Amino acid sequence: MAKRKPQDGSDRVMENRKARYRYAIGETLEVGIMLGGTEVKALRDGQVSLGEGFVRAEETPVGLWLYNVNIGEYAPAGSRGHKPVRVRKLLAHKREILRLAKASDVKGATIVPLKLYFKDGWAKLLIGVGHGKSRVDKREDLKARDAGREIQRALSKRV
Repeated sequence: MAKRKPQDGSDRVMENRKARYRYAIGETLEVGIMLGGTEVKALRDGQVSLGEGFVRAEETPVGLWLYNVNIGEYAPAGSRGHKPVRVRKLLAHKREILRLAKASDVKGATIVPLKLYFKDGWAKLLIGVGHGKSRVDKREDLKARDAGREIQRALSKRV
């Protein structure tokens, strides 16, 4: 018998596709995120935009903060809902936060959100240290992707 998909939205993965295009991602880390009740419900509905978001790691006091991520309003909550764009605290170990803070101090490096998903009922965010790509790098990536597609097409016709 086939497995049933969970109805609570735990199979939903929200991805920041712009991040891999704009940045060369190095180190990644899975962190927790502090959310209110209506924010969780909006996430399960898929009402989130990670495109303009970024993460700031602070050494004193030690903290990890998520900026500019839009989690849409949950309509049934009415006026008791949350603000769509606000600073949200991310949860990680102190040594991981300090390591990210040092990595982001390098010129041209930033911490970007890559994926937002549910794991065992908890909202998790995959973040990565990215270094900005130049136009030439972006063009090379597009050429490599197109070449890979052409190879796949040729192999599929051959078989």
